[in-house]
Amino acid sequence: MDNLLIFEKSSPGRQGYSLPGADVPLYPMDELIPPEFIRSAPSMLPELSEPEVVRHFINLSRRNFSVDGNFYPLGSCTMKYNPKVNEEAAGIPGFDMIHPLQPVENSQGALKIMHELELMLCEIGGMERVSLQPAAGAQGELAGMLMVRAYHEAGGEADVRDKVIIPDSAHGTNPASARLAGFHVVEVKSTPEGLVDPAHLREIAGPDTAGFMLTVPNTLGLFEKDILEISGIIHDAGGLMYMDGANLNALVGLVRPGDMGFDVVHFNLHKTFSTPHGGGGPGAGPVGVKALLAPYLPTPTVEIEGGRYFLDYDKPLSIGRLQAFGGSFGVLVRAWAYIRTMGAEGLSEVSENAIINANYLLARLKGHYQPAHDRFCMHECVFSARRQKERGIHAMDIAKRLLDYGFHAPTVYFPLVVEEAIMIEPTETESRETLNAFIDAMIKIDDESAADQELLKNAPHTTYLSRLDEAEAARHPVIRYIPS
Repeated sequence: MDNLLIFEKSSPGRQGYSLPGADVPLYPMDELIPPEFIRSAPSMLPELSEPEVVRHFINLSRRNFSVDGNFYPLGSCTMKYNPKVNEEAAGIPGFDMIHPLQPVENSQGALKIMHELELMLCEIGGMERVSLQPAAGAQGELAGMLMVRAYHEAGGEADVRDKVIIPDSAHGTNPASARLAGFHVVEVKSTPEGLVDPAHLREIAGPDTAGFMLTVPNTLGLFEKDILEISGIIHDAGGLMYMDGANLNALVGLVRPGDMGFDVVHFNLHKTFSTPHGGGGPGAGPVGVKALLAPYLPTPTVEIEGGRYFLDYDKPLSIGRLQAFGGSFGVLVRAWAYIRTMGAEGLSEVSENAIINANYLLARLKGHYQPAHDRFCMHECVFSARRQKERGIHAMDIAKRLLDYGFHAPTVYFPLVVEEAIMIEPTETESRETLNAFIDAMIKIDDESAADQELLKNAPHTTYLSRLDEAEAARHPVIRYIPS
């Protein structure tokens, strides 16, 4: 029964309620809804009792993996547990039921939240202004690149400055955002240490450079120790510095992007500041800028005058709207509540604990898996399964086998510059006991890779579905239900 669709469990005439009929006259439906929109026949919905419906969806939910259920060490994505108190804050009726088209006069509390959040993000990022409008990190990236383009257009150099430099270890959204904004992408090499090569950067930066997109810490989990030199090279060439804020979980309270020379940065509120991440949403990717880019921010911005908050649409140089309204408001409330609760000391402690956890994993596992770079890391560590590959086992096999031990798999095969990459981010919310259990599982898998390769190649063994033929699924997808 657990494998049946809810339609297959349906039984004609079965109902999920037993309420008596109304004993007062009903309001005529055709006076509320135009007749052409009223059904002439019942909708073809499954017919089940209430317990059957509840059990069906509860059983489905048990098949899902979530950070509330277990450790989710997805590298570069900061899948951390988020305090439930911030869910309560976002669910306050005045926030939960607010409509984006409400008049400004009775939306002052919401606008105050947005204004204060902008100020807090400005302080955290070392920026002058922040737009809360982007609905995701990638949209924040695009907004940043569009503002860089608008800046060069205003300076009469848009036709000349058409190149954006990106590291060879960059997130895939970086080149995509740059191309969407109309730029050509130029790749800068990494040093053997896994960092941007300043010498190569000097060679490729020049009069055609519009900007440099850089993730700090980078996707190898390493801090760019030459960041001030890098910023100087780009600024001397007339370009702008953009920081991908995906890994901000390692920096909050410790160092500010603006102080490192960045002119624009996006914040993943759904990763760093207390909104559950995954499953396609919700998300928010505010973008912060230095003063030189403020005129180009998306509209509207939240302003205050005489103690009254209002939305300012009068931005003649703005890149315009990114979406219909002002951003994912519930996510903004969660971030505001999280930052206010943690305070400056708490935020820096978050970053410190994330760094400690990642280095603990690195120290415990490097005797079994080859580190991409055997040196102090930030919030995540990257290993290579080269040793296991010599036994015929790949990073994918290790990831699949981890599912049998009750852990979500880490990121594999990224960054692309690492052969058989295994990228692990433990986050600051995990205890030593949880990390030890994960480490023990990884060590056992290494032992299994030497003793029983077929065990790993056929994993997972305990999940509802075993390993799929991914190539076949991509080439011949089944996109409609076929009754058995």
